[in-house]
Amino acid sequence: MSAEHEEHVSALHTYVTRLLGGDRHRAEDIVQEALFRCWRSFGATAGAQLRPWLFTVARNLVVDAHRSRKARPREVDGTAWLDQGSTDLDETEPLLTSVVVVQAMKTLSVPHREALYVTYFLGNTFQQASRILGIPVGTTKSRVHYGLRALRTALARRGVQVQVPRLPAGT
Repeated sequence: MSAEHEEHVSALHTYVTRLLGGDRHRAEDIVQEALFRCWRSFGATAGAQLRPWLFTVARNLVVDAHRSRKARPREVDGTAWLDQGSTDLDETEPLLTSVVVVQAMKTLSVPHREALYVTYFLGNTFQQASRILGIPVGTTKSRVHYGLRALRTALARRGVQVQVPRLPAGT
């Protein structure tokens, strides 16, 4: 690059950086492209009109880049999901937990599974569950007790240690 070109590079880079809102890396690319076009068009002899021509070419390159970015879909760099926050990640844990619990529930006997479903998952009291299941209250309590023990064992076999919540008093 000739000494004549080098004297314009610093001012051109500052100008382009301002046009791009401070993005120095994109500014370097634009300046390089402008200098390449200058070299291709003028060669080593440019004359006095080099500076205005360089600034015009650089400005046009910035405008073209801006227009092409507007016309194309947003580029994805593979880390966009990190900016979405943890809402998607927060939904994953309950989903996985429910899958594991459903698998563990399938290993229980039908009477234990029904008693747990009616009391824990539907939120019924022992009295309500007894009416729904058509069995005495004592039997419902027994099935829930032994069903919880079996469920803890089934979950432990899957590597899950859980604290099963207690039913509210009076249930």
